[in-house]
Amino acid sequence: MLINIAKSVPNEVPNEARGKVGRSGAIMYYTYILRVKNGRFYIGYSANLKQRINEHNQGKVKATENLRPLKLVFYAAFNFKQKALQFEKYLKTNSGYAFRNKRLI
Repeated sequence: MLINIAKSVPNEVPNEARGKVGRSGAIMYYTYILRVKNGRFYIGYSANLKQRINEHNQGKVKATENLRPLKLVFYAAFNFKQKALQFEKYLKTNSGYAFRNKRLI
């Protein structure tokens, strides 16, 4: 279940995405999109969005270590890990690419 969407968020991670626990007390899972240095996008998943963004910014993620600075441009929060992973996988498809460009960024 998709419960939170942010579009064009600032470089900082929004307050509601800082913890692992949502309003219901359940662990939240996040699918996110980063705009990297060369203008392209990186799509990822995490159970702790703030920590993961910090890892990207510190160069601890191999895929983005040479693509800094990064900007968080979208995130969605899910109640279920499987849903977050499915959405991440979808965004990496051709159809998801078109959806991302038309609706999310």
